[in-house]
Amino acid sequence: MKRITMLFPGGKSKCLTMSYDDGQRFDRRLVRIFNAHGIRGTFNLNSGRLGGICVEAEEVPRLYAGHEVASHTVTHPHPTLFSPPALLPELTEDRAALEALVGYPVRGFAYPYGEYNADVLRALQSAGLEYARTVNSTHQFSLPADFLQWHPTCHHDDGRLMELGQRLISSQGEALQLMYVWGHSFEFDRNDNWQRMEDFCAMMGGREDIWYATNIQIADAVEGFRRLRFSQDNSIIFNPSAQAVWIAVDGSPLQVPGGAMIRI
Repeated sequence: MKRITMLFPGGKSKCLTMSYDDGQRFDRRLVRIFNAHGIRGTFNLNSGRLGGICVEAEEVPRLYAGHEVASHTVTHPHPTLFSPPALLPELTEDRAALEALVGYPVRGFAYPYGEYNADVLRALQSAGLEYARTVNSTHQFSLPADFLQWHPTCHHDDGRLMELGQRLISSQGEALQLMYVWGHSFEFDRNDNWQRMEDFCAMMGGREDIWYATNIQIADAVEGFRRLRFSQDNSIIFNPSAQAVWIAVDGSPLQVPGGAMIRI
């Protein structure tokens, strides 16, 4: 029987994603850095706080074009202090307001203050959110076991950031490697360390063996693989989804087109 494992789009086994919260005006500079190096990010916004120290509502679709806008609640409360019925409008109204700006379904979330519990998880599911990022660093490159408790690799101020980046660059083999960096763009200004992010993106960007993805693209890629249907002996594969899915067959990359039935 052939051995079949998941690959990222393009047959790649390495991925980098970035996640930034609150939508403060420093996102403008951060987006420019990402764009200069071909890096994609997810930006978690509070729709009720746009304007002032945060980006203006009208600039959201232009500023974050090519990236992902995700939810962070309307007003950035402590979510564990709310009952599920009270928290739900913070989620659903934020989604609706952001969707009206960007013109696509907002499907992801980052926990304000990193706080969550079982009630918060249920509220996210009720609001139709498909993934949620925590603030718990793993210092690993693994995919999340539970997308509603998606732990990042590290914060951008982590002392191991550059070491972890070099580890991803030098890694070999077919095992999937996902580096996930998070933070707040205002921290670069507060800590006067914009050069750190410039250096990291210059080191990590523009590499043919790394997939630069938003959070939802990663979630969709994993879901696409999970939806594949296999014959008993793995010789026939059916892809019921519209998107193409990349797999490794005995270590060799193969694309399974959307809606296709293939024999290997």
